Amino acid sequence: MDAALIIDAAYFAAAFLFIYGLKRMSSPVTARSGIVVAGWGMVVAVLASFLYTLDVNAAARPHLPTNITLAAIALAIGLGWAWWSGKRVAMTAMPQMVALYNGMGGGAAAAIAAIELLGHKTHGSVGLTLAVLGGLIGSVSLSGSLIAWAKLDGRIDRTLRLPGLQLINGAILLLTVAIGVFMVYRHGAVAMPLIALFFVLALVYGVMMTMPIGGADMPVVISLYNAFTGLAVGFEGYVLNNPALMIAGMVVGSAGTLLTLLMAKAMNRSVRNVLFSNFGAGGAEGTGAIQGTMKSVDAGDAAINMRYASKVIIAPGYGLAVAQAQHKLYEFVKLLQDAGVEVKFAIHPVAGRMPGHMNVLLAEAGVPYDIIYDMEDINNEFKEADVAVVIGANDTVNPAARTNKSSPIYGMPILNVDQAKQVYVIKRGQGKGYSGVENELFFRDNCSMVYGDAQKVMIAMIQAVKSLEGGGH
Repeated sequence: MDAALIIDAAYFAAAFLFIYGLKRMSSPVTARSGIVVAGWGMVVAVLASFLYTLDVNAAARPHLPTNITLAAIALAIGLGWAWWSGKRVAMTAMPQMVALYNGMGGGAAAAIAAIELLGHKTHGSVGLTLAVLGGLIGSVSLSGSLIAWAKLDGRIDRTLRLPGLQLINGAILLLTVAIGVFMVYRHGAVAMPLIALFFVLALVYGVMMTMPIGGADMPVVISLYNAFTGLAVGFEGYVLNNPALMIAGMVVGSAGTLLTLLMAKAMNRSVRNVLFSNFGAGGAEGTGAIQGTMKSVDAGDAAINMRYASKVIIAPGYGLAVAQAQHKLYEFVKLLQDAGVEVKFAIHPVAGRMPGHMNVLLAEAGVPYDIIYDMEDINNEFKEADVAVVIGANDTVNPAARTNKSSPIYGMPILNVDQAKQVYVIKRGQGKGYSGVENELFFRDNCSMVYGDAQKVMIAMIQAVKSLEGGGH
């Protein structure tokens, strides 16, 4: 059989698996199998690339791998590193890993563009334009994603503040685009130093664009760079005449764009506001003094109150992931269910550090999908709940988003936990959320604080309920 026909068929199969896998990822029930399906699509696409060497019509294809040994070595290193890092990464560090992988994808697209431009392999205005755009977007995604990773991982703990920073960034971007336009105008016939300057400026812009953004917005930035990477890969797929790259890039780009818009909407902010407002970089001003006082309660007393409740709704947040308390939480939930208590989980779209973070965490502990609800599906039920339990969440349950027009988070959709008859907030201390805003919920008459590490608190709650049933003997 003609190798060209096998290659084209393989790319068609890979594209189908990518799209079908993404479709299955839309539901928690089928998400795991969707990832496996998309993974097999990537295996097919990678293997198809090695078949180019068997193509008798290779001369008709302008862009072919020329060193199978180096490609195989690179593939082995990539597989080994991905397997090792994937097995050892903590759930709390998953957003950092996503940022790194986004960056690597953008870097790969930029490297392809660099080879095309330096080797004068791309001809025609359309091909050159897409190569330049792919190089620009991929470079920005690479350096920006690395900064996002460093901020989330605590390796960079400051934001960049300079007078006229946006003007500086605008000048860098304008100069980079001007060089790119010149390269297209000259049909790629430019000196190597100018091409190198183009990529250096693009990398610098990625750093300068990301450094001013506060930690609260890093998940949105990561999602945006994910879209950038997909776009860059799609452009370079056209340059290489590779259908699999084009389709995969378009799928990733569109999915990343939709996710970015979804996250921005969940915070009632525009993407422009996320990128240029410096939100979450410091304390919030002008929010006014909060009336009331914080009240603390013992974990055991809170657990006994929940044991005799009719309905309990749990709102998990990033603190649950940090404490790795999901397994003990579900053990406690099962004790409540055995006692006849109706228990549900309420998930805010930006709970944790990435959309779906809490869903994955709860699924890891074996929590059934049918008691996990998205915000819009459960928000009206809080007023019927005897108890609402907040574990490690902050801004996503702050009533100031509904009532305080001077608050930076005003207008942000929140979980209506304050409408429950009694609220327990499990928290390690009295710290503020990513936004730097004091949480009005903590001062409400119907709210009590349970201070401590979430896992230790859950152990204490389990022991308290078991002691009531005589299970502690």
